[in-house]
Amino acid sequence: MAVFQYQAGIGNVGSYQVSGKPFAKAAINASTATKIEFPSVTRWVMVKNNTASVLKVGFSAAGVAGTNYFTLTSGSVTSPLELKITELHLLGASSVDVMAGLTFIANSGVDNPGLSPGGAGAVSPNVNWTGSVGVG
Repeated sequence: MAVFQYQAGIGNVGSYQVSGKPFAKAAINASTATKIEFPSVTRWVMVKNNTASVLKVGFSAAGVAGTNYFTLTSGSVTSPLELKITELHLLGASSVDVMAGLTFIANSGVDNPGLSPGGAGAVSPNVNWTGSVGVG
C-alpha cells in the first residue's frame, strides 16, 4: 500500500505569506567567488556590501562569472528581495552581510530537474539556477 506524505512545495502560497525563519551571516569574505547555501528555500533575501569595492551578486557561479548578476556599490544594501532561492553567489568584496527569511520548503523543492532551468543534461544539473538566460 502506498503512503502519501504531504510536503509544502515551491508553489505553496502559504509558505510565502508567513514570516520567514531567520538566517544571518556576517563578514563574509567574497574577494573570490563565494557561494552561500541556505538550509531551505528563501522567502526573501537582503545583501549588504561593507567595503569600498563593488560586489557582484548572482544566483549561480556562472551568473557572477558571466553577465547575469547585479552589483552593490560601497556601503549599499538591498531592500528585501522576494526570491525563491537555495543559494546566493557573491564576488568582489571582502566583507558582506547576508540576511534571509527562510520557508519550510526543502531545497529539493527547487533543486530538481523538473523545476531548475539546469535540467538533467546541464553542466551543473539539479542545482538552484544555471546562470543562463538572465537567471544569474
